[in-house]
Amino acid sequence: KSPQPIMARPLLKIHRYFHRKPIRFFSFILLYLTAGSLVFLHSGFSSDTSTTGASGSGRDPLISEGGGGTGAGSSTSDALGLLGRVFKETRRTPRRFGPPWMKENGAQDYIGCYVDDTQKRALRGVSFLDYKKMTVFRCQDNCAERGYLYAGLEFGAECYCGHKIQAPNVSESECNMECKGEKSNICGGPNRLSIYRLELSQESARRYGSAIFKGCFKRPDNVTLALPASAVIKNMSVDKCVDMCTEKEFSLAALAGEKCHCGFPTSLFTLHEHEDEELCLQHCAGEDFESCGNNDFFVVYQTQVQDNRCMDRRFLPTRSKHLVALASFPGAGNTWARHLIELATGYYTGSYYFDGSLYNKGFKGERDHWRSGRTICIKTHESGKKEIEDFDASILMIRNPYKALMAEFNRKYGGHIGFASQAHWRGKEWPEFVKNYAPWWASHTLDWLKYGKKVQVVHFEDLKRELFSELKGMVIFLDLEVSEDRLLCVEGQKDGNFKRSGLRKLEYDPYTPEMRATIDRLIKTVDTALRKRNLSGVPEEYRPR
Repeated sequence: KSPQPIMARPLLKIHRYFHRKPIRFFSFILLYLTAGSLVFLHSGFSSDTSTTGASGSGRDPLISEGGGGTGAGSSTSDALGLLGRVFKETRRTPRRFGPPWMKENGAQDYIGCYVDDTQKRALRGVSFLDYKKMTVFRCQDNCAERGYLYAGLEFGAECYCGHKIQAPNVSESECNMECKGEKSNICGGPNRLSIYRLELSQESARRYGSAIFKGCFKRPDNVTLALPASAVIKNMSVDKCVDMCTEKEFSLAALAGEKCHCGFPTSLFTLHEHEDEELCLQHCAGEDFESCGNNDFFVVYQTQVQDNRCMDRRFLPTRSKHLVALASFPGAGNTWARHLIELATGYYTGSYYFDGSLYNKGFKGERDHWRSGRTICIKTHESGKKEIEDFDASILMIRNPYKALMAEFNRKYGGHIGFASQAHWRGKEWPEFVKNYAPWWASHTLDWLKYGKKVQVVHFEDLKRELFSELKGMVIFLDLEVSEDRLLCVEGQKDGNFKRSGLRKLEYDPYTPEMRATIDRLIKTVDTALRKRNLSGVPEEYRPR
């Protein structure tokens, strides 16, 4: 026999050891896998602890702050540190986008640092304290849930809510205390409030639970006719009145001191003339921090009851040879305008194209050929002399090109209510898109103004701001009788199924200076063309200075 190599002898001994005791082999494998897992966890979380160290103390809650040591003490500390990191990662909650009344990034809603006086609060609604877990999100969440417009944090742990800021603002340096529940954010200071505005991306929506705060309104002249259901409620609170009106299937709940009124918006109570909210600041008997109005001024909420006065829709009873276009550049709010027109008129709108997703969402005129004559108007993004002259009249929707381009880019890469990814915004797709689409925004409007036979211009921004009057003008243009109750019903259900949530916001301006220079020139061209036709120019909010 030739002598065994020196390196082979230890391996042979190990082999014989495990051969005699198989259980030892499996124990060894288990220990090996456990050690490998710990090494993997350590490498995975080391970046987390280094990040924490950069922004805060960097200590893990399970690591003792006592003096260092060697031997067993050191290894125990290391083990606890690793265990702490594992537990920390396990406890970490998934990314929160917040409730629908909030934006993704709370910092975007930050108003500023304000004085707060214990005798005369800056925010005079509900308040609560938490000296261990207070965070900006928690304060915003609680205030928004109760229907307030502002949330303020003070002394690192105090949260105040209100409808109005009633104090002066001060230097940001005076709001210098970290939140007790998140060291990375500031929660005011001594007698100083860090105040946030709670709002949707496009418009504020103040809620109490599932109800939407509408405002303070003067008592209608004939309250029993305007708001047909009412009752005196012991220990009145917002939720008691909202619950009563919801149960009775009314879309409005109006609080008047101890009395609760229910009804629908009508010509007797339109909700168009808001009063100063201070006129409604009478505390509720059942909830000191809520406003219940009084006999002369009502606090009004919209319940979750659907107002069905504008929900019926049908095709035209007789086919029309008069074709009306609902023309717009893509991303200018055409689908939203169709939703409003269908609710306001009771007739389906058609389309030059076919979109199955829109059909499935209730746009039943989507399947009809655009020349069928069964729809009240026809959506189109076409431009050019031939296509425009096919129509006998047109409603031309125009929107701020900066907003329209971004909306169409989101639709193109994310669907009707989705969003383009960061990769698309930062990649070559966005610059190429702006280069091709921005000139089309201008040429589309110019073509319809030039070749359209009868054109009614509607600015998206005006429709949002003055929905009732603008939509009324569109109904008249369509040669239909106006139903004011139906228009008031539309106001309560204006968003439809095609409103982006606003929870995903770009954290930077995607437009370069060169892009802005080009778009501003195009805006001026369109503005000049509108004024030459004795029309109002583009809205002031995006007209280049």
